[in-house]
Amino acid sequence: MAQTGRPDLLAESRRNSAFRALMIQFVVLLLMAAVVAFLGVNLVGNLEARSIRTGFGFLWQPASFEIGQTLIAYSARASFATALLVGVINTLAVALLGIVLSTFAGFLVGIASLSRNPLVAPLARLYIETVRNIPLLLQLYVWYSVLTQMLPAAAAAPQILPHTYLAKSGLHFPILHAGGWIVAAALVAGMLCASIFHIWSARRAERTGATPQFWPLPALIILPAVAVLAAILMVSQPDVPLPTRFGFSGGGVLPPELTALVVGLSVYNASFIAEILRAGIASVDRGQLDAAAALGLNNKLSARLVVIPQALRVVVPPLANQYLNLTKNTSLAIAIGYPDLMSIGNTIINQTGQAVEVITLLMGAYLLMSLTIAAFMNWYNARVALVDAR
Repeated sequence: MAQTGRPDLLAESRRNSAFRALMIQFVVLLLMAAVVAFLGVNLVGNLEARSIRTGFGFLWQPASFEIGQTLIAYSARASFATALLVGVINTLAVALLGIVLSTFAGFLVGIASLSRNPLVAPLARLYIETVRNIPLLLQLYVWYSVLTQMLPAAAAAPQILPHTYLAKSGLHFPILHAGGWIVAAALVAGMLCASIFHIWSARRAERTGATPQFWPLPALIILPAVAVLAAILMVSQPDVPLPTRFGFSGGGVLPPELTALVVGLSVYNASFIAEILRAGIASVDRGQLDAAAALGLNNKLSARLVVIPQALRVVVPPLANQYLNLTKNTSLAIAIGYPDLMSIGNTIINQTGQAVEVITLLMGAYLLMSLTIAAFMNWYNARVALVDAR
């Protein structure tokens, strides 16, 4: 009887523990709901006492203010909702540019920090330790001061690339007459090439048992896009900027605020990405390299087939966090006058006085952007794990 009763006692104990855990969670949820309800009632009461209107109807009223830098058509007669959309697009543009540039710069610096060269490695470490220990806001101020105060005027602007000039007025570069749809088409082509490459590599591995070919996804997207743009440039005549005495004529321009923001975010986050990459490569066991050498693989093949696939398992999760931090740090653009989502939101609050609604929309927009990046990186991390498992 004692032997048959003991399992019953264990089962009852587990049921009691599960019930207690469920009740604790229920009580915590009730307390959280009570706190939220109290704050909501208190907020509504304070707004009514001060005769402050509530609701989101103001979004369809004319904004009545201009925005200096927009990527879509906008005028002061547009609605507040359109102004917020401009802010979202401006923020996404900065975030995407920053992610791409910081990833490539971080990979280069990270690899340089592992170099056996007695000059390259210390310089890379100096860059990493210096940049990541200086506040980002201070770095943005420095970059903005450099771009607006220390650079020469148009007539003496240095040509950093063919037909590309860096002056006080910003970064001037050639553009295509056909418009921005070509850039979008090139990026879509790059994404399709990346998808086709991964699918082909996985199926080939299933068929032959070989190690899947795996490259960093940003390279697979950007390289085909650059190839498409180069082909288009060969058959079309770009509009190049020409320096004059009082400025530039023709071409496109990234204003100094946008240039300082992109450069500052990229340089700052590249130092963290470089350290993430260094740690990921260092985590690969030395025996793996010895095994690759025993199989006759040279350094290039060992890096591509052995080191990078294993390092990506360690690199991708913190890399996703760094991309999220970069996206959220775009809100510092308000300090140097770039009209991002946060800056436009503050202007709308000053115009309408409906701070609660605007802040709620800002929080929702940043949350949606962050969740989108996190979902993409989680998918990519799953692909890395799947390829590594094969």
